[in-house]
Amino acid sequence: MNQAALLERAQQGDDEACRIVLEENTGLIWAVVRRYHGCGVETDDLYQLGCIGFIKAVKGFSFTYGTQFSTYAVPKIAGEIRRYLRDSGTVKVGRTTRERGQKLSQLRASLRQELGREPQLSELAEHSGFAPDEIAQIELANLPPESLQQETADGMLLESLLGTEAPEEALVEKIALRQAVNSLPEREKWTILLRFFKGLTQQQAARVVGVSQVQISRLERKGLQHLRQYMEP
Repeated sequence: MNQAALLERAQQGDDEACRIVLEENTGLIWAVVRRYHGCGVETDDLYQLGCIGFIKAVKGFSFTYGTQFSTYAVPKIAGEIRRYLRDSGTVKVGRTTRERGQKLSQLRASLRQELGREPQLSELAEHSGFAPDEIAQIELANLPPESLQQETADGMLLESLLGTEAPEEALVEKIALRQAVNSLPEREKWTILLRFFKGLTQQQAARVVGVSQVQISRLERKGLQHLRQYMEP
């Protein structure tokens, strides 16, 4: 039975089909798990978490997404592991960065109330004393891991936009999005951050950055293109 048929049966509640598709993708799950080796959690426990993420991928996948199942599954597997690491306190953000993030959050809320809208990047920079690039880095560092799982309008994930048919090991390498986003030019970085990490619409993101919606659309396309180039093996 091919994978498409197995996935369809598994989605319909066929436990045997689910077991088979899980066994057939053990290598994919382990490929993701190995990235988190040495994080303070037993490898077998990480594998079990990966399996949970994989099953979630099975249930949520649709062939209408126009991509391979493995491309969809990898960020789901990694997301389940990252969520556990965050909730268990294994992954920590430095105290200084965390305090700066809290300061920015409070300032953003204050300015939002004062202005009656989302503050622009230039306004945050002016009132916080941080450079725009510093603000992007602080906000990115303080984002929770599952924010990387922000879905786009077609049901895919930001991580899944970075490749489609790459081999498993190369696909796994595309999970390191923080470094990739951080490498983008300032406005592209903020566009990707606001659109995919914070879930803002293009119109909302345009108000924050202080540009038109058309410009945000262009920045988004350029940002995703640069991410793909950055993440190429």
